[in-house]
Amino acid sequence: MHSSTSAVSCHGRAVPRDAFGSMDSEIPAEKFGKCQCEPHRADSILYQILKKEHAGETKWHQQYHGPHRSTGSRGCSCVDRRRVVLKTPEATCRRASEVLLKTLTFIRNLPSFYHVPWEDQVVLIQQNWAPLFVLGLAQEGVDFDLREISAPSLLKRILLNQSLTASNELGSSALGASLAEVQKLKNLLWKFWDLDISAKEYAYLKGIILFNPGCHALKCLSYVQTLQQEAQQALMDFIAMMFNRNLGRFAWILQLIASLQDIDADAIEELFFRPILGEATLNVLHPETLYIKPHLL
Repeated sequence: MHSSTSAVSCHGRAVPRDAFGSMDSEIPAEKFGKCQCEPHRADSILYQILKKEHAGETKWHQQYHGPHRSTGSRGCSCVDRRRVVLKTPEATCRRASEVLLKTLTFIRNLPSFYHVPWEDQVVLIQQNWAPLFVLGLAQEGVDFDLREISAPSLLKRILLNQSLTASNELGSSALGASLAEVQKLKNLLWKFWDLDISAKEYAYLKGIILFNPGCHALKCLSYVQTLQQEAQQALMDFIAMMFNRNLGRFAWILQLIASLQDIDADAIEELFFRPILGEATLNVLHPETLYIKPHLL
């Protein structure tokens, strides 16, 4: 673990500097079948609609049962409308909860984190918990299978004499996570696994993500920025020592950090924690968890 001494502190006192206790290969989209919004040859419109609905579950299994997941057909809007849930929610949600607990424990054990004002601690967690959680999924090797859910089609609503207003309200509710966002998450996990990142590198990565000076409303911005710079320098030094000064690896990892910022926190919460939390939100629970100081654990 990188260790040095820092004279930077939000409150004017010195604090320890030791703040942290084949890449882009995508499978062609055609390998997973055609996009659902692409026109299909059929004998009639009715046959086409009914056949498409009947084959939905089978097509999902064929498309997403392989190891590396494609991001789907680029520019196609149907992926954004499709919703997915966990195929085995009990087991996967349990593992996700364990990853989240380990992540929060890591944060609570950082001495430098408690030199940040309480208000900034809350901001850093609320705005960075999702990429930190994804790092945890990657480090723990958590993979998961999905099941697609679909809203009733226009034809089905007509046949069942359902109210279009009621159906629109149902369709607008948060039911399942966006397929596009989950595909992005799974692709990112595989990129981390392809790099075979070590535990030490994961620790520095968590520091870089946690102490993000780009967060809004930080009271101690300069201190947070210093902590992130220290984590980046520690990661660079570690890679230079362990990988024969292969700074190309450092650049790849920094690109993955940028990709982590694009992960949708709402999609993660919906996929992994909605079955457990119900109507509660993680941004309410995180400050309560952080209030438990390390010496009380």
